[in-house]
Amino acid sequence: MKKKIVSGILAMLMGITLIGCGANTENKTQNTDNDKLNIIVSIYPLKEFAEKIAGDKAEVTCLVPDNIEPHDYEPKTKDFEALTKSNVFIYNGLGMETWVDQVNEVIKDKGVTIVDSSNGVEVRKEGDAVDPHIWLSLKNAEIQSENIKNTLVKLDEKNKDYYEENYKKFKEELESVYNEYKPKFDTLNKKNFITGHAAFGYLCRDFGLTQKSVENLFAEGEPTPKQLEDLVNFCKENNIKTVFSESLASPKVSETLAKEVGAKVVPIMTLESKEDDKSYIEAIRYNLDEIYKCLSEEANKAE
Repeated sequence: MKKKIVSGILAMLMGITLIGCGANTENKTQNTDNDKLNIIVSIYPLKEFAEKIAGDKAEVTCLVPDNIEPHDYEPKTKDFEALTKSNVFIYNGLGMETWVDQVNEVIKDKGVTIVDSSNGVEVRKEGDAVDPHIWLSLKNAEIQSENIKNTLVKLDEKNKDYYEENYKKFKEELESVYNEYKPKFDTLNKKNFITGHAAFGYLCRDFGLTQKSVENLFAEGEPTPKQLEDLVNFCKENNIKTVFSESLASPKVSETLAKEVGAKVVPIMTLESKEDDKSYIEAIRYNLDEIYKCLSEEANKAE
């Protein structure tokens, strides 16, 4: 039913945009002295990456509202209208935005530059499913930001040095956080932690960690009794006393698991939406601090 509704909106919008947005698109991709680039991104982390690099040369808008799970989001008519008037649409890719192909179909001939920010990322899978949560890796955030920077340079070449410098500063921030935490995690002999849903695989890859999750990559459904039993046994065997829970996923199963093994539930951020007014760097630091503290405490108790 959802697909039919979205398809109907798309058909209507394609008619509207053929009439109303068929003006000279060449001007849309130029950033004049008086006009800023109009950038629309799909999800929150891309908004911050784009703002870091574009600075005062662009206005950046996020399609998915705060506190909305991106997998559950459906574009509205006003969203399509805004997209056809933008210079750039940047999306995460890897299946994060189930609606993105339909959006791109509407805007592909409207002079809008479409950017898949996942280009160049080494993709990981959970079983047969592709993991889309690439922004939770500091290393991947560099790649996504570079894709954004390269796009801005092409569209607004006169400000190339400005974008390059902003990207360089942001990359240095990302590398500084990575270089601060990598040695800390390397010293730990305990590397496993429990999350509400399997969003932290790329973060784990950065720091040599392993996540065991209550729910799947897309926080869909609940574990079977057998899966829950296996998680309970894993927690008991590894003396795990913390179960991390994400704000956009259901806490119920995490709380059930924690109660079963005598663990506490600690919030952790997927950054699919802005959380607790924390910037991207602040939220990543929070996650790394909480995970490190959890693993350190459990390692000390096991000795």
